[in-house]
Amino acid sequence: MLRAASSLRSGARAQILISARGALQFSSAAQEPVFKHLELAPADPILGVTQAFVACKDPTKINLGVGAYRDNDGKPVVLESVRQAEKRIAGIFNMEYIPIAGDRKFCELSVDLAYGSDCAPLKEGRVAMLQSMSGTGSLRLFGDFMSRYMPGVKIYLPEPTWTNHHNVFGAAGVGVETYAYYHPETKGVDFEGMCRALSSAPEGSVVLLHACAHNPTGADPNAEQWRELSALFRRRRLFPLFDMAYQGFASGDCDRDAYAVRLFAAEGHRLATSQSYAKNMGLYGQRIGCLSVVCADGDEAARAESQLKRIARAAYSSPPIHGAFLAKQVLGDADLRALWLSEVRGMAERIADMRALLAAQLKKEGSELDWSHITSQIGMFCYTGLTPEQSDRLTREHAIFLTRDGRISMAG
Repeated sequence: MLRAASSLRSGARAQILISARGALQFSSAAQEPVFKHLELAPADPILGVTQAFVACKDPTKINLGVGAYRDNDGKPVVLESVRQAEKRIAGIFNMEYIPIAGDRKFCELSVDLAYGSDCAPLKEGRVAMLQSMSGTGSLRLFGDFMSRYMPGVKIYLPEPTWTNHHNVFGAAGVGVETYAYYHPETKGVDFEGMCRALSSAPEGSVVLLHACAHNPTGADPNAEQWRELSALFRRRRLFPLFDMAYQGFASGDCDRDAYAVRLFAAEGHRLATSQSYAKNMGLYGQRIGCLSVVCADGDEAARAESQLKRIARAAYSSPPIHGAFLAKQVLGDADLRALWLSEVRGMAERIADMRALLAAQLKKEGSELDWSHITSQIGMFCYTGLTPEQSDRLTREHAIFLTRDGRISMAG
């Protein structure tokens, strides 16, 4: 036998059936939606391109929006150095937790790759370091660190930049400003506008800099401009945060691509660097990266690292282990490291060849526009100069999928 009871909760009447044996049974028909106020979130402007591409039925469709290296057939690439590392760890790999800060040896190899083995802050033990969930995870860790321990400090992002930068720091509760970076007429760095904007930023502001192969423009400051920026940062007491997602993809040389980071470290800046192995090691789904912070001394580094670990503990407790073991093998073994560096150089050279081929083909097709920026820009992406309307037309009429800002991947 069942008897009915009712109760009022949050203004809604829910029916409860109580069986003869005392078991409670809730009537689902009386339940109201908990999340009926939610709106459907818009598609991500980058990842949404691939979603639209997959849904398209046109057999001639082309996806130029994917931010991943592809072979000549448009297929994902697993580097030979990574395949060999996978075989080597197969017999020693386990599934245990690693410390909150991640695999220490992996972190040490990562900061060595970024700053160079002769870097004074490394030798002096004043670099805090944590394994992170790729570049996005590194940036979010630092964003949360800013929110907690740098209250009121804003971050300045280049305009344009990777769209997720705004999401990451906004979600962390950090105030976001922008600074001029790209000149649409020259299709290169607007260095005067950049310096003018940063000169007016409040002292102590954090400024995000793309270490190399700027996304989406493919336009980087030259060596002299980096030196001028270093001097400006010292004068204005600005804190540089380097996003180093493409080390090796700009020039094919990982040391050369680390020029800006190493310059700022050598000239005494306190700074932070976010590294990712998604692109240059092809470990996209492994979510492996490193966050490092150059501090004044070892004691400050220990305190900064402890607070970053505190943030990580509340977010995910322990980072993934597999990607760290792979990257550690590649970076730490002389033969695998040499193979990997040659593969990185090969990917960068192929991208440069793709740029030259595209520019030549446009000229062959009779285009009278100046496409020299295709070959003068570097890295994985080309900032074509196409308007949102032109980009939409390519997608609508020709099934060529790209982001609306005209960015196309040169790595497919």
